[in-house]
Amino acid sequence: MNKLKKIGLTALATSLVASSGYAADVSVVGNTGFTFSTQNGNSGDPAADHGKGFGTDNSMTFSHSGELDNGWSVSASTALTDAFALTSSSVTLTMGDMGSIASGSGFGGNSASFDEEVPFAYEQVDDGSGGGASSMNTVGSANDNGGIHYTAPALDLMGATATIKLGYVPKAEDTFVAGGATTGSADVGSGQDAGITISHDSGLTLGVYGAQRTRLLTGQQDAFEGSWYAKYSMGPVSFGYQESYADSGVTTAAEATGTNKTFDSAGGYFSANLMSIAFNVNDNLSVSYAKLEDTYDAQAGAAAAVTTGGAAVADVTMDMKSIQAAYSMGSMSIKAYRTSTDNPRWDSGGDTVTVNEIALGLSF
Repeated sequence: MNKLKKIGLTALATSLVASSGYAADVSVVGNTGFTFSTQNGNSGDPAADHGKGFGTDNSMTFSHSGELDNGWSVSASTALTDAFALTSSSVTLTMGDMGSIASGSGFGGNSASFDEEVPFAYEQVDDGSGGGASSMNTVGSANDNGGIHYTAPALDLMGATATIKLGYVPKAEDTFVAGGATTGSADVGSGQDAGITISHDSGLTLGVYGAQRTRLLTGQQDAFEGSWYAKYSMGPVSFGYQESYADSGVTTAAEATGTNKTFDSAGGYFSANLMSIAFNVNDNLSVSYAKLEDTYDAQAGAAAAVTTGGAAVADVTMDMKSIQAAYSMGSMSIKAYRTSTDNPRWDSGGDTVTVNEIALGLSF
């Protein structure tokens, strides 16, 4: 990917040098492309079940970085859509042997390193679900914004490298906090998360992550979310397996099996498992297959202390299968997927939705 450095940004770079006392390297990276997508289903909603269309997928990322007098470095980036709407923004301070701290909006925080981390040729499996993100892809997302995320220096462990991540959010409600601003909620308190990734020379990578946040309303318990994964690369072939779990507490208001569910609502358990295999046919072409099973347990009947048996609502499993391919030619790429989802949004009456997408991407 080529970078257009300091084009049209000379004045900005000069301002950074003058005001901060260090020289900043400013760059712009652009990505643009065309997509064609189709969606078919049998949920009974004609508008949602059947559709197709061409679209554009454009973005620009502005980045700058520099080194401080004490040897530390700072970097920042802001990503915008073609409508100049903010998609993510972050600032990272790297403190030499003491690790780094980061904060921002929409950049994923620590949880981004542990959501659907198995190998894919194109997109994460739930990007083609036709019904929103999986619970696995949402684990820890409430701790993304408005906090501090620390990454410790990598540790060498007998042929393996371990990286530890820690995070703290004063208000774990996934709200971006601009400079000098605050955020508050009557029902959510602080949040903490931690994760570790271990990569071995053999091609094996392991990851474990957990996130917690405090509930403030009477009758609600603190929420916990966690995930672990293992992936292994052997030549052109990569395998991956991952499990996640989210406990939002027992709810007194049961959600029926035939309704759409919302991750991290007032109550309910979510548990998911994901497996994938990816194959690099050559330096340009790769293919993959993934299967995700995501189960919602309403824990109904809590008012009577009954969460099983006849008083309980049956579990609902959302099942996704995705076949993907990607081919790259320098700065141009062609990628495609076909993803079928049973019980989208954990709705047993949703039947099946199939999404097909092919995308032509260009980077500059």
